[in-house]
Amino acid sequence: MPFKVCHASNICKLQDDSLLVAWFAGEKEGSDDVAIWMSKNTKGVWSQPKKVAHDIKQPHWNPVIYQHEDGRVALFYKVGREIQTWYTNKRVSKDYGETWSEATELVANDRGGRGPVRCKIITLSDGSMLAGASIEEGIWSAFTDRSEDKGETWEKSEPITIDVEYHGENTATNSNIEVSEQSFFGRGVIQPTLWESEKGRVHMLLRSTEKKIYRADSVDYGRTWSKAYATQLPNNNSGIDVVKCSNGTLILCSNPIAENWGIRSPLTLAVSMDNGESWTEQVILEDKEGEFSYPSIISSEDKIYVTYTYDRKSIAFWEFSLEEAQ
Repeated sequence: MPFKVCHASNICKLQDDSLLVAWFAGEKEGSDDVAIWMSKNTKGVWSQPKKVAHDIKQPHWNPVIYQHEDGRVALFYKVGREIQTWYTNKRVSKDYGETWSEATELVANDRGGRGPVRCKIITLSDGSMLAGASIEEGIWSAFTDRSEDKGETWEKSEPITIDVEYHGENTATNSNIEVSEQSFFGRGVIQPTLWESEKGRVHMLLRSTEKKIYRADSVDYGRTWSKAYATQLPNNNSGIDVVKCSNGTLILCSNPIAENWGIRSPLTLAVSMDNGESWTEQVILEDKEGEFSYPSIISSEDKIYVTYTYDRKSIAFWEFSLEEAQ
C-alpha cells in the first residue's frame, strides 16, 4: 500500500451497481500528509487505491459518500489539525467516482465540523437528507444537519448531550489505541448513526465514553431530538454503525466492549427486530488480537455490505445476504 496507516472507511452502493469505499490514510492519524483515498468495486473487482483529496497540508479525516437521485456522488470529509476546529469540505463526481470536482466548504466559514462526522447520510421519507454530526471539545455533544435542497444548504439541530462531568483530564489512561493524542480528552457522546423507523420518526445510536451506546429519538424528521439515554449495548468509545434493512431489521456493527477506550476487538454484528429495543449478536467478524474498528454498514435489497479498519494497515470488506446476517 502507498501509505503506512489507514482508518475510518465509508462505503456506498452506486446506481451503476458498483461499490465505492473511501478512507483516510498517511504516515499516522493526525499527520499533515493524511489524505482521502478511495477504491471502487466493479463486478467484484476492486480498483487500486487512489488519492482523491488532499486540499491543504493538514490532516484530512472521516470521509462520507452519498449518491443523489440524479446520479451525482458527493464526498464529504473533515480538514484540520485540531478536531475542535476542523471544517467539512465537499467534492462532487458526475461519473460514479472516477473524477471529482474541486473542493468547496460545506458551510462557509464553519469551524467545528458541520455535516456528517463519520457515518452515512440517510435520505428520509420526506426526501430530506440527514447527517449525524458531533463536536469533540470538553463535554462531547452530537447534533444533526438536515438539508431540504439536495445538500445545498444545511440546518443544524440543537446539541444532543448526556449528563457527565469533565475536568480536563486524559480519559484514556494506558490506552494503546493509535489515535491522535487530542482524542483522549473529553467525555460525552459523538458520531451518531441514524435510521428512520416510520415517516418522521428518526433515531440515532451514539458512541460514548460511558461504556454504553446511547440513543436519541426524533418525531419531526430530525429537526428536534430527545435527550440521549443509555442503552444496554456495550461500547468501548469507538465508532459504531447501524443500518435499517428492507424488511425493517436493524443491523449494528460495533466492538461490544464495556470500557472507555477499551480494546477494539472483537467486531460483531448484532440484530434487532423491534426497532432497537432488544438486540441479538449474530455474526463475529473479527475476534483475534488487533484493532478492528470504525465500521461502515449499508444494505441494498437483500445484501449487506460492511467495511472496517483492519489493524490500521488495510480496509476489510464483507458481503452478506440479509438471511446470513440475521
